[in-house]
Amino acid sequence: MTDRKAAIVTGSSSGIGLGIARGLAAAGFDIVMNGIEAPDAVEDTRRALSDEFGVRIVYSPANLMAGAGVRELVGLGQATFGKVDVLVNNAGIQFVSPVEDFPDEKWDQIIALNLSAAFHATKAVVPGMKARGWGRIINIASAHGLVASPFKSAYVAAKHGLLGFTKTIALETAEHGVTVNAICPGYVLTPLVEKQIPDTAKARGITEEQVKRDVLLAAQPTKRFVTVEELADLAVFLTTAGAASITGASLTVDGGWTAQ
Repeated sequence: MTDRKAAIVTGSSSGIGLGIARGLAAAGFDIVMNGIEAPDAVEDTRRALSDEFGVRIVYSPANLMAGAGVRELVGLGQATFGKVDVLVNNAGIQFVSPVEDFPDEKWDQIIALNLSAAFHATKAVVPGMKARGWGRIINIASAHGLVASPFKSAYVAAKHGLLGFTKTIALETAEHGVTVNAICPGYVLTPLVEKQIPDTAKARGITEEQVKRDVLLAAQPTKRFVTVEELADLAVFLTTAGAASITGASLTVDGGWTAQ
């Protein structure tokens, strides 16, 4: 046992979550990683991060589609490190379809992972944070938590809900040394975004290059994808003393998208 703080980052075996896990490890946090990547690849990543930054990192393949899996993940963090100081609710999936063709099971899965998992994890960590008088909850929302795009009804609904959830828990924990904030990225070229490009092309009847140029980056005045390192730097900042009065905020990192 060390006096290092411990963080859980859901969906951290790739993409934004892995970038945030790396940033927190570099800042000296012990980490619980979570995701669905191949076990060998995850183990290589886990060991490399632990060796590079000299922190303890454990991995959980817990299925976050149901409350029991989320509680299993939080329980691992508590059992391994004795506490969970930082929770980053990042795990998410996407599906693109007109609403009349949107499969019921896809709606249920997106709401479960993108929204309900954050509820279950937050519920599990807040008592300990309150008791210790310190905690940081960071919800990875989206520009789609503030504005909408066609064919993404479940994702947009979940991310809007996550912002409301963020504000509510910020108010509930405001006198306990706990801050709760949401980061709202624009488009980041992660595996999640890359996977939705063919679906968007099919739904709109255009090429994949046109999706990148005319659909994704058309929304971002900077005309560049947000990087995972930019998001990781912001997440780490939210754990510092300089961010102690930032709570209930929706922080956009979207290249000016929602300024329009």
